[in-house]
Amino acid sequence: MTYPIDRRNFVVAVGAGAFLATFRARAQKTAQPVIGYLGAESATPFASRLSAFRQGLAESGYVEGRNVGIEFRWAEGQHIRLTELAAELVIRRVDVIVAPGGAPAALAAKAATTTIPIVFEMGADPVALGLVESLNRPGGNLTGVTSFNVDLSAKRLQFLSEVIHHTTRPVVVLVNPTSPTTESQLNRLEAAARELKMQIQIVRAANQQEFGAAFDRMRALNAAGLVVASDTYFALHAETLAALALKYRLPAITQTRDFSIAGGLMSYGGNFFESHRIAGVYAARVIKGARPADLPVQQVKSFEFFVNLKTAKALGVTLPPSMLVAADKVIE
Repeated sequence: MTYPIDRRNFVVAVGAGAFLATFRARAQKTAQPVIGYLGAESATPFASRLSAFRQGLAESGYVEGRNVGIEFRWAEGQHIRLTELAAELVIRRVDVIVAPGGAPAALAAKAATTTIPIVFEMGADPVALGLVESLNRPGGNLTGVTSFNVDLSAKRLQFLSEVIHHTTRPVVVLVNPTSPTTESQLNRLEAAARELKMQIQIVRAANQQEFGAAFDRMRALNAAGLVVASDTYFALHAETLAALALKYRLPAITQTRDFSIAGGLMSYGGNFFESHRIAGVYAARVIKGARPADLPVQQVKSFEFFVNLKTAKALGVTLPPSMLVAADKVIE
């Protein structure tokens, strides 16, 4: 037996079904995961690192704006703001918080949430900082990548000693007093200085406004050379520090290649492109369902030693042939 069709109701039903199907499709399309990116500095000096992070995401199938969103929060060098910015990302209910560029961002993220996964990128020991229980078994809601740049401070002093030889003048160590890794670096540097029979003096600068006074202090100390401590703020102001070191005629070494490229004498540290790329890969794995507790903290395996031969000539210092051979890049 057949029943007459109410054509008007039929059309309405079909139209409603089509609307619901379109609505569901659009909802599925827009319901993409969101990464909360907690930056201690600002976007411009972080551009190359952001590029590496996005590459890591892309290797895992995620492209910003296509199938993943990124909510950026930048502290603009004011690390005291990291706490409130991390809280904003928690309120935003992002799927994962990425805390790149050092310990301050990672510590702020950890303090903000025990449930949202966190992927850090840093140069410090995350176990010593209390961020994870161990490298192999992080144990909580944090994991990430470290270059252990903090542990390389003593090696940088050794490289500098090969250039300035057995001077009786002090070597200055420039530190950021607000950094949570300053004390551990100074302990390593003081031990290395005793072994190398070198005298070191500590000069502090917490921001760019204090750089000028810091270098004036180095001049007053008649410094023979400069070791810039491993610190996110210093790394992102490498060009300014390189210009000041050249102006004050100081043989200097720090962690990032940007320093040597900009005219500083030497740099030695982990490959930041690799560390930020790995952070992107790990963020993608978390989005796909991996638990940070099950993802071992990755360690950067690539270290870079850059020397600037042009700067050496300008400063009147001689780089040993063995150093030139060992360098990954000699800038002439």
